[in-house]
Amino acid sequence: MRIINNKKEAIQELKRISTRTNVENNNNINDVVEKILQDVKTYGDVAVEKYTKKFDGFNPNPMQVDANDLKNAWDEIDCNLKRSLELAQNRIKKFHEKEIPSSFTIEGEHGDTVQRRWRPVKRAGIYIPGGRAAYPSTVLMNAIPASVAGVDEIIMVSPGNNEGKINKTVLAAAHLSGINKVFRVGGAQAIGALAFGTSKIDKVDVISGPGNIYVTTAKKLIYGSTGIDSLAGPSEILIIADETAQSTIIASDLLAQAEHDPLASSILITTSKDQAIEVSEELYKKIEDHPRKEICLQSIKNWGLIVICENHESCIELSNIFAPEHLEILAFNPNKFVENIENAGAIFIGKWTPEAVGDYLAGPNHTLPTSGNARFSGSLGVETFMKNTSIIEFSEESLKVNSLDIINLANSEGLHSHANSVSIRFKD
Repeated sequence: MRIINNKKEAIQELKRISTRTNVENNNNINDVVEKILQDVKTYGDVAVEKYTKKFDGFNPNPMQVDANDLKNAWDEIDCNLKRSLELAQNRIKKFHEKEIPSSFTIEGEHGDTVQRRWRPVKRAGIYIPGGRAAYPSTVLMNAIPASVAGVDEIIMVSPGNNEGKINKTVLAAAHLSGINKVFRVGGAQAIGALAFGTSKIDKVDVISGPGNIYVTTAKKLIYGSTGIDSLAGPSEILIIADETAQSTIIASDLLAQAEHDPLASSILITTSKDQAIEVSEELYKKIEDHPRKEICLQSIKNWGLIVICENHESCIELSNIFAPEHLEILAFNPNKFVENIENAGAIFIGKWTPEAVGDYLAGPNHTLPTSGNARFSGSLGVETFMKNTSIIEFSEESLKVNSLDIINLANSEGLHSHANSVSIRFKD
C-alpha cells in the first residue's frame, strides 16, 4: 500500500483515485449500453431475455419471482437473521420518517397565496446488485424510504446466479419490505425495462440502487425520461486517525471497504509515521487468509493510500478535497474534526462507530455520493421518491399591487406578451 508524506503529491494521488472509473473505456461502454437500451425500448421482454442469457447465462422465464417464493424465503432464513433484518428495518424506517418534507403555504397581505406541495411518485424501481455478493441491506435502504415516501408500487430487479436464482436473504428482505414484484434480471437491460416498460415490467417514475459501470451508464442515459437517485461509483472510505488510534482497527476498517470490489478505495490520513507503517503491515497480514483475498489485493494495490500529515488541519483539508463517501474519524477528540468537515457522504465518529454500522442498521441511508460527489450531493432519502409542486393564487388586488413590477421585469427581458398578459386584465 502506497505511503505518501508530501501534501502536493497526496492531492494528486487523491484526484487520481477519485476519477478511477475513468480507467474504463467509457466510449465503448456507452455504445454497448445505448444498443441494449434501444433494443429493450423496441423489443421489450424479448431483448431483456436475450441480454440476460448473454450476460448472466440463464433464461429468465418466468421473469418474475413468485410471491410465494418471497414468503418462503422469509420463512426459511435463520431466526437470528430475521431478528437482525427486523431491527435494521425498524431503525432505518424510524430515521427516514423524520425526512418527510413538509408542504407549506405563505399568505400575502393582499389576498395572494403561494404553496409548495409534496407528493410521492406513483411507481419506483429499485436495482439490487448480484454478482460478487448478496446485498439484503441494499433492499432495505432503497425500499424503506420509497415506502415511507408513500410510493404506491415498488418494483425490484436483481440479477440471478447461473441457475437464475436470487439470493434467499435478498428475497427475504424484499418480503419484509413489502415488495411483491421482483424480477430476476439485472444489468443495463433491467434499467431499460424499468425506464421504458415492457409487457412484464411496468415503467417506473424513479430508479434507485447501485450497480456496475453498465448499470450506472444505463441510469445516466435514461435520466430525463425517468428519475434516478444518483450515479454511484465504486465504494470508498477515508479514515482520519491520530496517534491514539489502534492500527489493527484501522486496518480492519480499511479492509472492510477493500473487500467490496477491485475498484473500491481505502485511504488512511494520519499524523503518525509509525502508525502508517503499522497499518500497512497489518493490512497485508489480514489479507493473507482473507476469503476475498484477490479482490482485496487489487483494491489495496491500485486504489489504497496512506498519507502522513504534519497536523490535524492538513488531514481535514485533504479529506475535504477528496470528499469521501464514508469518513471515519479515529482520534482522541473526534468531534473537533467533525466541526471542520465540509464534504462527506457520511461521517463515523470514534472507535465504537465502524462504517459497518452505517451499512446495515444505524438508520441513515447507506446509498451515498461517491467519486467526490459529496461536494454537492447527499444520501438517498425519502425526497428521492417524491416531487414538489408550486401552487400560486393571486387575488385581483394582489395582481394590481404587483402588476407594475411584473411588467417592468417582463419588459427588461424583451417579453412583450408576458407584460401584456398582466396589463390586459386591468384595461376594462
